[in-house]
Amino acid sequence: MANNLNEFLVNFKSLSMSTIDDKGNPFSSYAPFIKIEDKYYVYISLMAKHTTNLKNNNICSLFFVEDESICSNIFARKRAMVQCNSNMIEQDTKKETVLLEEFKIKFDDSMISMLKSMKDFYIFEFTPFYGEAVFGFGKAYNLGGKDFSEFVERENTGTKGHGSSKA
Repeated sequence: MANNLNEFLVNFKSLSMSTIDDKGNPFSSYAPFIKIEDKYYVYISLMAKHTTNLKNNNICSLFFVEDESICSNIFARKRAMVQCNSNMIEQDTKKETVLLEEFKIKFDDSMISMLKSMKDFYIFEFTPFYGEAVFGFGKAYNLGGKDFSEFVERENTGTKGHGSSKA
């Protein structure tokens, strides 16, 4: 098991995100990402529905899940969910330049340069306010700590847990 969320995410290149559309319905999609300290960043087009959703409602959920092909039990895939507030980064600012350099390091330099030339790609910054991680049966944690990546034991909620039909 990973010791923290950052260890779990080391080999992830993309995240799943759930946004809320103008009718209040959930919309799920994905995007390549980078993580710096406690914030996640995606570089997405204004033409994408998830971008419109984020511009109109800045709350979203990010989801990371272990690949099915390597999991030991399909019912207990390792996963983490992070609820966030989002913020669109202004183009042609120092912050955008610094972040695009990080995208170029993690991904292909020429790909990021090509997306930048399209003019409709923006970086969105996600700041976590709640999260959970599950690493097997009975191994559920809240996320906390300085950079919101530490696994925090859950308080006993009074439920009987797995193996009991009574809550």
